[in-house]
Amino acid sequence: MAGGRSRSVTDPPGDAPVVRDRAPRTWTLWTASRPAQIALVVAVYALGVAVAVAHGSPLAGRRVLAGLAALVPTAAGVHYANEYADRDTDALSDRTPFSGGSGALQATDVPASVVLHAAAVALTLGGAAAAVGVATGALPRPAAWILAVGALGGVQYSLPPLAFARRGLGELGNAALGGVALPCYGAAAVGGLDHTAVLTVVPFGWFVLANMLETQWPDRYADADVGKDTLAVRWRPRRLRVAYAAAVLAGFGTLLALTMGVTGATPDVVPWLVTLATLPAMPLFAWGTVRFTRRRVP
Repeated sequence: MAGGRSRSVTDPPGDAPVVRDRAPRTWTLWTASRPAQIALVVAVYALGVAVAVAHGSPLAGRRVLAGLAALVPTAAGVHYANEYADRDTDALSDRTPFSGGSGALQATDVPASVVLHAAAVALTLGGAAAAVGVATGALPRPAAWILAVGALGGVQYSLPPLAFARRGLGELGNAALGGVALPCYGAAAVGGLDHTAVLTVVPFGWFVLANMLETQWPDRYADADVGKDTLAVRWRPRRLRVAYAAAVLAGFGTLLALTMGVTGATPDVVPWLVTLATLPAMPLFAWGTVRFTRRRVP
């Protein structure tokens, strides 16, 4: 329940409840930053770096670290902003490991303004790190611009005036930012952003869209109660399943097209090794398509 102390499915094991009770602000800031998601953000950043290096860009450790120094606080700031904006719907959500927010504000008496202020601080630190990186030549300007657009889009995912997630645009926006812009930022950080790098991550963007449809589904009732108009709120289950299947087919379709060169691009945009390594995920996506909207936990 909102504001309670009961243990939820997202509560960490061990001594975490003790830390939560003795240092609630510290625990809330750590939990609301979504450390596991930041780790995934870093992994997707590394994907972009790998794409650029595979197409001939040098792996410069200084640039990779400069990109990370700006990315990590920016990602934390976006998470804080989203936790603040979604505090009402998260208070009503039945959290799962993949949906319903971190639960940090609902598990303590820490004011919501704390994470809002933390968002401002973290985003400022990320912007400052990016500015220093550009000034010292460690971070290319295209990377800084992508990071700025990503930070703005990430905050506007849930906060006014745009609040994409409340207008049925959150799923597409998140797929574009997390599935395409983020790995492109990694490629740009090492100086390897070009049309080939962008094309390479398009299939991943489609898969992220399917993921977003999944994770929005369990929160649909809570979202509807607070006026958060996600696609799960707007659309009927059948239409959602069609959209999920379309995203999966588009992901694998573009992957094969970019591997075989049928898009007009060179056949080696995505190597066959990468495509073959991705194909074992097809049965999982097929199972997800059949089960989507028919199970609670994504």
